[in-house]
Amino acid sequence: MSAPSFSLVGLGPIINRWKYFVAGAVALAAVVSIVVALLLPNMYRSTAIFIPTNPQTTDPDRLVDGGKLELSGRAEDLDRAITIGESQPVAELVIKKFKLHEHYKAGTPGDDVADNAVLSEFTSNLDIVHNERDAIELTFIDKDKNLAARIANTLVQVIDSVNQQLTLENRRQVLNLYRQRYDYLSTSYERSRRELVGARHRYGIFGLEMQGRYMVKQLIETEAALRKAEASGGDVAGLKRSLRGLTRADGGNLINLESYVAGTDSLAMFTTRVADLQSRLIAARSAYETAELSIKGRLSSVYLVQKAYPATKKFKPVRSLIVLGSMLLTFALSIVFIALLELYRYNRPGAVRPA
Repeated sequence: MSAPSFSLVGLGPIINRWKYFVAGAVALAAVVSIVVALLLPNMYRSTAIFIPTNPQTTDPDRLVDGGKLELSGRAEDLDRAITIGESQPVAELVIKKFKLHEHYKAGTPGDDVADNAVLSEFTSNLDIVHNERDAIELTFIDKDKNLAARIANTLVQVIDSVNQQLTLENRRQVLNLYRQRYDYLSTSYERSRRELVGARHRYGIFGLEMQGRYMVKQLIETEAALRKAEASGGDVAGLKRSLRGLTRADGGNLINLESYVAGTDSLAMFTTRVADLQSRLIAARSAYETAELSIKGRLSSVYLVQKAYPATKKFKPVRSLIVLGSMLLTFALSIVFIALLELYRYNRPGAVRPA
């Protein structure tokens, strides 16, 4: 004879026969789950939301070239921030700062078992995700709502700091290049300026345009006076000496035509060189000061959209669901148990079967 088939309708009589057992099991499960749910600590969740930026936007060389800080949520920036936040060095730094070995009651720092337990607990309480708005949501869960908020905010700061460190060395090298360029231009400018001053003294030229006009005026007036003196019998010798002094370098005048003509090209070249170096030196100093300010200012590489605040209500446990779920699970397991038990009794040799 084949074994009878069971259905949900057929379970009714079986449950009725075992109703006290099922009710007792469910009641016991309810009591145990209530006790366990009450013993579980309240867990609070704090969330910080931020948008990472491209570290290159804060490089000195980009800033001095007119670049601007940009709000961007590029995939590589988001992935980099998440990777930094989930890295073990960051976790160990936060664990040490907030003394989580003591908080989690895991043991003494330095013990491998205790360290692994704390790291595992910390990692399970941390969640960093990229949301649909191209921002990062950093969530931390803890039984202390204030501690959860502080850890979340600290993690954002650490991510920002590590993100800046990725380009900090290159930025320092760029700053050093700016300093070297400024020092070189400063030395060249000072050398060229001394050469210009020396040339002015050597040739007796202190202002090309004004001095040229003065010499032309003096030459015309002296030569006219000489011609007049020659015609009327005036001081011809004195005027000739004056004219020689104006035209010859050995005539005794500091300002004379021969020195002026000899030094015009050199002075023009030195003046142009000094003016060019001066403009480049000013630009180099401005670039160096801007770059130095950029590095010392430590511009943030993240835009903080929402700071983490202590939660106003618990995140878990949901005690009613724990109790209800345990009761339903116990009821289902009880049904399975009594169904198997009835099936075993039915198939046992010598068992009385209904006609």
